[in-house]
Amino acid sequence: MQMNTPPRSTIRLTRRGRGALIATGAVVAATAVAVPLLTMGGGEDARPRSLVIPEGWRSGQVYEAIDKALRVPLGTTKKSLGKANLKLPNDAEGNPEGYLFPATYPIADKATPESLLTFMVNTANQKFNGAPVAAGAQHNAMNVYQAVTIASIIQAEAATKADMSKVARVIFNRLERGMPLQMDSTINYVLNRSTLNTSQSDTELNSPYNSYQRMGLPPTPIANPGEEAMRAAINPAPGDWLYFVTVKPGDTRFTASYEEHLRNVTEFNRNRSSASPTAAATGSSTVPPTITATGSPAVTPTVVPTR
Repeated sequence: MQMNTPPRSTIRLTRRGRGALIATGAVVAATAVAVPLLTMGGGEDARPRSLVIPEGWRSGQVYEAIDKALRVPLGTTKKSLGKANLKLPNDAEGNPEGYLFPATYPIADKATPESLLTFMVNTANQKFNGAPVAAGAQHNAMNVYQAVTIASIIQAEAATKADMSKVARVIFNRLERGMPLQMDSTINYVLNRSTLNTSQSDTELNSPYNSYQRMGLPPTPIANPGEEAMRAAINPAPGDWLYFVTVKPGDTRFTASYEEHLRNVTEFNRNRSSASPTAAATGSSTVPPTITATGSPAVTPTVVPTR
């Protein structure tokens, strides 16, 4: 049971049920550190004028980007969290994950890690606490923090922006049916990686972020979602889907039928083998390479089959 999940009397997302398979996806957040867009004159030691935080970055990536932009030792920004006095929801327990809003931020001459973190969190609060998001969260029987958590998963799982509202519906459908989410992205988060291969041992990880074994949402967001992912989280597309797989670039298929999903997976594996004869043999060596997931069109995911 996730620590941040309210009792059933306040939200329907905690209902338990029998486990079932879900195809999970690639983390779309980049692994590189942000490169400030604009630089000031005066040589390589000059601070940049602005800092870009892409959608889907994790907090650790943001901290490192701020350190580099401000020319301070790595780790400085993370250490400054305690004195930043960030205005976070109580459920966050001081962890700004999900609230370092993706945007381009100006860097003033006197900018500090604390001031930039505050700027990002205040921006997130402006975006998230307004009527559309707050009302949408309430309409879906959840609080804003849970909506941000769902949006972070959508940001990581959706192959395209057009798929976001459908991925949101899969998440809601599985939660409402008491099914575990079984998202690779949550495991990748706790392991601080962005791999597309998930092994059987990964799914046995003892962690509240292991959505193969734990019911409900992870205890915190797993990235910092953008506005489109937030819109999808509070406005899921209508549908009965429980599974999804990107059969080929631009062709993500959503279905409520496990049998149909398996046929889609078979087609995916056939396309994968045609594109790379060794791909099927060189995937995760500890799991059957038959159940695959939605992910970035540019990559080939391997996902553990569980049911």
